[in-house]
Order: sequence, then structure tokens, then C-alpha cells
Amino acid sequence: MNDLNHSRILVIGGAGFIGSHIIDQLTQEGVREIVVLDDFVRGTRENLAEAVKDERVTLVEGSMTDRDLLAELMEGTDYVFLLAALWLYECVHEPRKAIDVNVVGTWNVIEAAHAAGVKKVVYSSSASVYGDAAFTPMTEDHPFNNRTMYGATKIAGEQFFRAVYEQHGMPYVGLRYMNVYGPRMDYEGTYVSVIMKVLDKIRDGEAPVIFGDGSQAYDFVHVTDVARANILAMKSDAADVNLNVGTGVKTTIKELVDALLDITGTDLEPDYRPQEQMFVTHRVGSTELSTELTGFEWSIPYREGLESVVAWRHEREQAAAG
Repeated sequence: MNDLNHSRILVIGGAGFIGSHIIDQLTQEGVREIVVLDDFVRGTRENLAEAVKDERVTLVEGSMTDRDLLAELMEGTDYVFLLAALWLYECVHEPRKAIDVNVVGTWNVIEAAHAAGVKKVVYSSSASVYGDAAFTPMTEDHPFNNRTMYGATKIAGEQFFRAVYEQHGMPYVGLRYMNVYGPRMDYEGTYVSVIMKVLDKIRDGEAPVIFGDGSQAYDFVHVTDVARANILAMKSDAADVNLNVGTGVKTTIKELVDALLDITGTDLEPDYRPQEQMFVTHRVGSTELSTELTGFEWSIPYREGLESVVAWRHEREQAAAG
């Protein structure tokens, strides 16, 4: 087990959706120092408003494409969480930038971490590497069926970490997230953005849209659980492995929309429209290996999780209205 007490931790992409929740949980640990590196392309200072009140938290604006800055920040660092990445649609429309940030940037982090003698890196991969499910629940042995540039960059990152572990023995764990949702979520997630779009429609008094018959099924996992999975992976003895982070519970889009309508007390009926092209229509992950190697078990049911999103949005809208 890795003891985080009195350690210096670098969180790259720590102002983002998942990263900021990791920071919040790290402040409950006995760490000595938490350094957050973020370029604020997707992350926000608002996400860290509470965390930066902790004197152990330092926020640095910059990118993992800056090799000199990475080398400086890695000095004396014990552990690294790597979350920064361009998201799926950015990778579709700007593939060269995706390579520069997700692929070369990830290599920059690996190189700097190895040079600085970092004890372990936890890398945010993605269930995108799997593509559409050939079988469910998908184990970590599921074949790579990815057909997106984003997924390709995540596969590259996994392979870089594995190669460096083989050559130099630098411990790492890659985490393949299912569909992460919760407070601070943005609109960029391909499959979770349906939650925000439905809530937008409800707010505007319009019928939420469901493409096809709503039978598309995903594994929705709350961001609080995902952040905890990261910390458990770091503390564990697990190394040279990529693990699913999800619930193993199948939730259809229709079930999700119906739950949001119920939670908000809305009597609107969904507007069913012809199926649009989607990257993935079915993906549910097995969490058995994560539990075995790190002790991770999900804890927040999606109904309770959706209620947390609705409450968070309501608070934001009230604050914006003054």
C-alpha cells in the first residue's frame, strides 16, 4: 500500500470535473502538498473555490505540453494523477491538436515523472477504448473496438505507460471510466451530456428529446465514486494494469429521462425522434477486477446521483440570478 501521508501530489487537469473532486477528497487525506496544473480550457477556478482555501493546495496555470514546467513541478513529487485531455468532439474536429495534447502531452508527463523518480501515476483512460460492447458486462479483457480519435489517444497513453513500466518499472494504474456524471459536469461528455440537455429542456418547458426508442444502455457512475476510485488506485499495490471504473449497472436512456422528469416533478412527455448516428449505443463495465485489486466499490445509485446534479444546477442558477 502507498501511504499518502506527508506526500506531495501533482494533479494534472485538477480544475476539471473529475479532477476537482479528486482534489476535494485529497484534502481529507494527510498529504503535505497538492499542486494542481490546469490550462483552464475545460476546467474552471470555480470548481476549486473551496479546495484552494486549504493552504496545502497550490494552483498553477499551464499545460502538460510545456515540458519545462512539467519538469519543474515534478521535482520532489511523490504521486501524480493525470486527467488532462482534449475531449471526444474536440478530437473529432481538431485531430492534430488531439495528438499534440493527448498523446505528446501524456508522453511529456510520463517522461518527466520517470526523470523525477515519481512513485506512481494514476492515468485517466476511458471506456472509449472498448467502443461498442461485444459482450456485457465488459471486462478489462474486452477487445479494443474503438473507432474514435479520442479513444485512439487513450489507447496510446495506456501503451506508453505499459512500455515505460516494462523498461523502467515506473508503477502506474490506468482507469477506464464508464459514463461519469455529477455536480460540476460540463456539456462535453458524449453520453452524459444527455443529462444536461434533458434538464435544459425541462427548465425551458420543452419536451426532452430521445433519439430512437431510448434503449441505448450505459453504465452511469457518479463522480464522487470516480474520485474515490482514483485515490484507492493510488494507495493500492496495483501496478501495470488498466481497470474499469463504473457500477456494472445497465441504465437505458429512456430510464434516465424518465427519472429526471420524475425528480423535477415535470409532466412533460419525451419527444421520440429518429435515431442519430452515435459512437456507442451499448456499454456496461465489469468492476470485479477493480474491487479485487484496489478495493473500489461504487456507492451512489443513479437516482440519488441524478438528484445531486439537479440540486447542483439549481444552486448555480440561483446564484447566477443573484
